[in-house]
Amino acid sequence: MTASTIDNRDELIAYLQAAMALEHATIPPYLTAYYSIKSTTNSDAAHIIRVVAVEEMLHLTLVANVLNAVGGQPDLTRPGFVPPYPAYLPDGEEDFTVDLRPLSPEAVETFCMIERPRRAPDAERLLALPESGGPQLVSSPTAEKMRFYSIGEFYAEIIEGLEKVAAAEQGKLFCGDPARQVSSEYFYSGGGDVIVVTDLESACRALNFIADQGEGLDAGIHDTAGELAHYYRFRQLQLGRYYEVGDKPDAPSGAPLSVDWDEVFPVKVNARLADYPQGSELAAAAKGFNAEYGGFLALLTQAFNGRPQVLEEAVRAMFRLRDGFNRLICNPLPGSGGRHAGPTFEIPAVTP
Repeated sequence: MTASTIDNRDELIAYLQAAMALEHATIPPYLTAYYSIKSTTNSDAAHIIRVVAVEEMLHLTLVANVLNAVGGQPDLTRPGFVPPYPAYLPDGEEDFTVDLRPLSPEAVETFCMIERPRRAPDAERLLALPESGGPQLVSSPTAEKMRFYSIGEFYAEIIEGLEKVAAAEQGKLFCGDPARQVSSEYFYSGGGDVIVVTDLESACRALNFIADQGEGLDAGIHDTAGELAHYYRFRQLQLGRYYEVGDKPDAPSGAPLSVDWDEVFPVKVNARLADYPQGSELAAAAKGFNAEYGGFLALLTQAFNGRPQVLEEAVRAMFRLRDGFNRLICNPLPGSGGRHAGPTFEIPAVTP
């Protein structure tokens, strides 16, 4: 079994910072698919994606609470926090990337791969980075050129590190200001409660909740709260039917649901600012969207640094991005073979 790569508080904080970047990195792909759906169509798919995106915000908040509890400082505005897409999110395959793309069978397959719970074979949690390069969302902050087999193994490493460092520091690890904790008073997602982190037990409970809800080791179709795990929510879009309690993984027995893949704007996959004609209205819209998204990250940073009441405003801001999306996705992108414009998430430097 691979030896632990977390030996002290600084290394633990580095992992938790990486976990925040990981949790956030799923949000732009989900929002791009969500807003690519044409109005009044695909209500089932839109609902599933929207709920998962909000629950990713819950996961982000839980990691921030753990980070604050051990004396770290969340910063969603730091350079590199938002990865350039496509980005690698290792799940056992070296050719798997996370892309910004419209709702499509390919997008749903990617979402399933993001959320798929998998244990590493032969207890080998860490693997060498692929030679193909590219940003790695689940790489080790402490083991050079190594990545994790899956998101679940990444969180298992953090939990193991928490226990190890907590034992070494003999009660001194959880030294963070309790006022920086976000409670359910400030955020409610409907898919789980915010956990205030004060000690090892609550920290492990928060991280295990993230894994259990869809990004971790296989806990079954439903999590411990009876909620359908994210992986299986997306599988419903592939299988065309809702799950019921007691169903087998590949045999949902609930009401049928359908997806009309044609009722989606054909957004260019992984659009970049360089794709937009210089000086055009579309280029201005893309830059404006990126600035607005940077403001959203700044609000989250404020919320996680002693102003938890700002979190409700940040969640509302995430869905006010619709106007910015529409200014892009409703318009063809010149020179792209009929594809439409889309957000690039190339975020300018902002002040929290």
